[in-house]
Amino acid sequence: MSSDGTGGPRKGKVIVISGPSGTGKTSICNELLRRLPGAVWSVSATTRPPRGDETDGSAYEFISPQEFARREQAGDFLETAEYVGHRYGTPAGPVRRAVEGGRHVVMEIEVQGGLQIARRMPESVRIFVLPPDMESLKARLAGRRTESEEIMKRRLEKADGEIAFARDSGKYTYFVINDVLDDTVEEILDIIRKEMETE
Repeated sequence: MSSDGTGGPRKGKVIVISGPSGTGKTSICNELLRRLPGAVWSVSATTRPPRGDETDGSAYEFISPQEFARREQAGDFLETAEYVGHRYGTPAGPVRRAVEGGRHVVMEIEVQGGLQIARRMPESVRIFVLPPDMESLKARLAGRRTESEEIMKRRLEKADGEIAFARDSGKYTYFVINDVLDDTVEEILDIIRKEMETE
């Protein structure tokens, strides 16, 4: 492991991946975890119940609304959000420990969460994933075959708003178009290497 110039291990990076639904964020994150040496996934805390075969501590840490509120009040989260009536948050402790130990932390979060991370950890690498165009995004969402035409229309409208919001916020340093997954992942790996070199 390389040194930070003081004899200690070089710190890792927090890598924030955001973007509209259907742009391939989860696939990108999975590839980054596979290809980045020492990269770890940021496990979010949530008040929603587990789905299917989800186990506590792997995809999510499942906690009660009361416990979530207590931890939020104590400043235990880097960012929090509410989605469909449930709270979500990124626990600060595990992220900071991983980064201090020289590991990269990959997190897939929505734009509001990305802005909170930007405030709390300005040294984080914030990447917004774009579709090649809105038609291809529509095709990807339609390919899921899990949503009605009305829900898909709402998702596309939301995508437009998210892209504009991310650009206007000035908090996302990089905008990456995900057309071919392998090329996108290589582009993001290059961004991370450059970020490490400029420290």
